[in-house]
Amino acid sequence: MKAIGFKTSQEIENKESLIEFNIQKPKAKDFDIVIKVSAVSMNPVDTKVRANAAKDIILDEPKILGYDAVGIVDEIGEHITNFKIGDRVFYAGDVSKNGSNSQFQLIDSRIVALAPTSLKDDEAAALPLTSLTAWEAMFDRMNINKNDKKTILIIGGAGGVGSIATQIAKESTNLTVIATASREETISWCKKMGADYVVNHKDLVNSVKNTGFETVDYIFNVANTEIHWDAMAELIAPQGKICSIVDAEIPVDINKLKSKSVTFIWEFMFTRPMFNTNDIEKQGEILSEIATLVDGGKIKTTLSKTFQGFNVENIKDAHKLSESGKAIGKIAIQF
Repeated sequence: MKAIGFKTSQEIENKESLIEFNIQKPKAKDFDIVIKVSAVSMNPVDTKVRANAAKDIILDEPKILGYDAVGIVDEIGEHITNFKIGDRVFYAGDVSKNGSNSQFQLIDSRIVALAPTSLKDDEAAALPLTSLTAWEAMFDRMNINKNDKKTILIIGGAGGVGSIATQIAKESTNLTVIATASREETISWCKKMGADYVVNHKDLVNSVKNTGFETVDYIFNVANTEIHWDAMAELIAPQGKICSIVDAEIPVDINKLKSKSVTFIWEFMFTRPMFNTNDIEKQGEILSEIATLVDGGKIKTTLSKTFQGFNVENIKDAHKLSESGKAIGKIAIQF
């Protein structure tokens, strides 16, 4: 089968940054299924893995990226009871294994769900990783009570995770959503996603307070941890909760949170599949809930750009757009 990946970490403009190659089609066993991939979407993790996983080395086998996909079940393992050949499914996958930038992918069935029937392949491919990240952050990490009438600040509101987090918060909770954006087009996008207020992350503390809120009960940081650390420490309410998905490039002062008894917690969507946790099937359940919300007209795809055709040029263009910092919502590649 055809696949696209890399053997050494390079800038995206480099000819060898992404390459096409052929490998053996995988075989399903146990809880695994083989998916014939129809569409994938880009996430920042794709560019980060490409840039860092093989610095100054050449891998023996190319690493395949891609952590969002829609496709058709082509083969099932002997323990599979919840899927059949021909089912149309969507999923995010496991960053420690080969990704979805290939014609077929082997995936653990427990982190897969039937795809929303109301969406096209590229529209559905935009959802799994970001939906799982947002859902886990709010309900598994910060333990948000869906009936609480509290406030959440989403830092990075126009990105893939921020876009779907806003929708989930508005549809599935009673939270007031404050999202950050600074450009006219990103402000408009955040409002389209359902944010109650849009504030400027370049002057975060004053911008939030100008909305009438001195503090917020929850902060979900999907943009930058260390740059916004002091602002988050000031804005978070006593006994509030902060969740981040972005590595801190420099140390931050955790002591700033002590006097308010603030909870700080990480969300890493790949934890369950990477460590085969005893609740790994929760990811399939979350995706089923997302599909139900989509097909019920409650939330919508965050897709903003689709490249047509599974080839190196389109995957590279998607990486370039993602790395530009100007992407809004999600980028997909239709096979």
